Amino acid sequence: MTEDTHDIRLAEAADVPAVQAVTDAAYAHYIERIGLRPVPMDADHAADVAAGRVYVTGDPVIGLLVLVPHEDHLYLESIAVHPDAHGRGVGRVLLEFVEAHARALGLPEVRLLTNAKMWENQQIYPRFGYEVVERRVDGPYDRIHYRKRLARP
Repeated sequence: MTEDTHDIRLAEAADVPAVQAVTDAAYAHYIERIGLRPVPMDADHAADVAAGRVYVTGDPVIGLLVLVPHEDHLYLESIAVHPDAHGRGVGRVLLEFVEAHARALGLPEVRLLTNAKMWENQQIYPRFGYEVVERRVDGPYDRIHYRKRLARP
């Protein structure tokens, strides 16, 4: 992996293979733990890129976000950092981008969810100001829902 400047840009069609590869690399280790493939691994990345929902960083791509704006919040559908880039601040920069993007859209909060067996995420999100809203079981998924209310500028 080459060094990057953490520039974040809207993904293009040519990025779809990298989006899939980074997502797979970031989530694959959870398959055994949770007993199934994490949802982001099976997402339609081409459709998400075409819809303008995917943002990437790095050349080559080492991190990405899938963001879905709603009327009252920005939904962080997926965040992925390639394991080779862990410890370089990529995740922090991506989470900061999410907040800035929500503010730019005039949205008052960011929402996300994580599998209850993804313990690492339960350590990370509260450190960035996210609060647990609820824990809900949906079929085979035991998920913890988070939100972060954004201060007005």
